[in-house]
Parts: sequence; C-alpha cells; structure tokens
Amino acid sequence: MKIGVVGLPNVGKSTLFNAITEAGAECANYPFCTIEPNVGVVAVPDERLTALEKLYSARRVVPATIEFVDIAGLVKGASRGEGLGNKFLSHIREVDAIIMVVRCFDDADIINVSDTVDPVRDADTINTELMLADLESIEKRRARFEKTAKSGDPKAAEALALLDKMTECINSGKTLRTLGLDYDTLATVDGQFLLSVKPIIYCANISEADIGKADNKYVAAVKEFAAKDGAAAVDICAKVEQEISALPKDERAEYLDALGLEKSGLERIITSCYSLLGLMSFLTAGEKEVRAWTIARGTTAPKAAGKIHTDFERGFIRAEIVSYDDLISLGSLAAVKAAGKLRSEGKDYVMKDGDIVDFKFNI
Repeated sequence: MKIGVVGLPNVGKSTLFNAITEAGAECANYPFCTIEPNVGVVAVPDERLTALEKLYSARRVVPATIEFVDIAGLVKGASRGEGLGNKFLSHIREVDAIIMVVRCFDDADIINVSDTVDPVRDADTINTELMLADLESIEKRRARFEKTAKSGDPKAAEALALLDKMTECINSGKTLRTLGLDYDTLATVDGQFLLSVKPIIYCANISEADIGKADNKYVAAVKEFAAKDGAAAVDICAKVEQEISALPKDERAEYLDALGLEKSGLERIITSCYSLLGLMSFLTAGEKEVRAWTIARGTTAPKAAGKIHTDFERGFIRAEIVSYDDLISLGSLAAVKAAGKLRSEGKDYVMKDGDIVDFKFNI
C-alpha cells in the first residue's frame, strides 16, 4: 500500500512525514522544500504480533508495511504546470490513497503562502487542481471511446456514459470520490489515471496547545469539509509527532499518556488508511516466524494464500484457521484443537481480520 502525503507549501507536511517514517526528509521554512518525493516504509503497529511472538517463541516478527511518499507542495495552477505542478500530479497518480495535510494553527513565525490560515480553502485549492487535471484526462479518454462507440460497441457506450457522469460531477464542484465508484466500474474507463477519485484522509495539523481540545474552529471546519467529500479526517500535531518519533520506543507510551493521547498520530493514520481502503490483516505464526499479511476485506482463502506465494493459491486444498482471540484465550494450539476451535475451511471461505492460518496446498 502506497500513501501520498500532500499539501500546500509550509503546512507541516514534511514534518509529519518525518515523524511517521523517521526518514529524515528535509524540512525548512520556505516553499518547495520538497521537490523529489521522499519515501519511507513504515511497519503497521499490531499488538497481536507481540503476543504471538511470545506464544511461539518466534525467531522473527514481520509486520505488514505501508509506504509513505512525501510529495512536493502544490500551488494554485498546478494543473497548468505552475510551481511543481506537473511533478506533483505525476507522483500522486502512483499512490493508492492520499493524506492531505492542512494547517490548523496560527503562528506568525511560520510562512503561510496564502497569508491567512484557512484549511478548507487550502484543501479546496488542491482538490480543484486534481479535478482540473481529471477533466483533461477524461477528455482524452472520451476521444478514444467515441471512435469505438460509433461502431456500435456497447462497452464503449457504457464508458462514455460514465465519463459524462464524471464530467458533470466535477463541473458541479465535487470530487470524483463523492460518486462512490467501485473498482470494477472505474476499470471500464481505465480509472487508475484519475486523481480526485483516490481515497483521502484530511490531516488537520494542530498546535501542541490544541491537543485534546474540541474547540479548534479550523479542525471543526476540516471535519465538516471531509464529511461532504466522503472522506476521513484526523487531527494531529506534527511537531509533537516528531518529538515522539525521536524518543526510545519504550518511552513513547508514557509520553502519549502525559499528553492525554491513547494512540500516536501514526497509529491513527494507519487505522484510518485501513478503514478507508477496506483492508485488514491475517496472520501466520510458528517458531520460525510470525507475520501479518494485508488483504482486502472480502478476500477468499485461496486469494489470501496467493499473497504468500502464487503456488499456494494455485494448489490450494484447504485453510486450517484459528481466530487470534481463541488462541490467546486458550493459550496454545493444542488447547485450541482440544476445544474444537481449529477450523478447516475451503475455497469459498472469506477471510476475517485476525485469522491465524496454515494453508494446505499441493502443486
């Protein structure tokens, strides 16, 4: 999973990226500090792996991962190539989802490219550029499908109708994600080229003084804006997240508790990403290794097996499954078997979050 971190210049985008990835991307108080995208791979926090490591005395633990990409700051006119617009748009096409960082704090010492703090205006600026780029892409696709539609191709006619619907949506000032189009529908027009259809999380960057407060007018405006856009929203203090990332891991929980936070910004972002993209994890466990595997909700057992190796899917026989909760409560696989909690599932089984699986296959 690849997540693009975007925002106008100087909103705390690279500070947040550094905090959640500990990648050390350059961060400075001037526009376009980030030119080429910085990339950081982050382990998905999962307490279940720690418990399974102890239970199996596993030699190694392999968590699921997310790739974060810090993309150049965008300005108005990016769809026409203004600023670093062309680079911004090309990089954002490559990600699965977007985290849009918007500034939700006042600080005269930090340059603001728009002079005043208005996170909704900033988010709208970026979305408008994505929508304008989409209009251009849609027109190019339309020319292609019009040629085949004239020959009576019903699929081309279907694609043209969808492109018309998309154009109408954008012209009404709404992003394509508000249409709620699924993957199969988008595939009829090669939908991966579209930008404003990508799932998005609006990340309200607040000051340290506003942590835990419910009366930040900027955050309230962002959450209302996100709801209308069919998107998620989280509020995070990028500065504090950077401080947390600099601490030894065994001291972070205490620091979060002192701030009145149950989870770090990274954990809340990842939870939102999984929810937004309809993802979950299944687990494999043994003395050699404990590992988390990311799959889409609704994935069948053979498809999940294919995440491990294509041979597992091709030669799938069955999946021996125990739920994480059953294994932890009973204390061992032997106890699970004795209690009749070990299940044998076939090709039609739909995987559940926290399933611990041993795939049986033959090739």
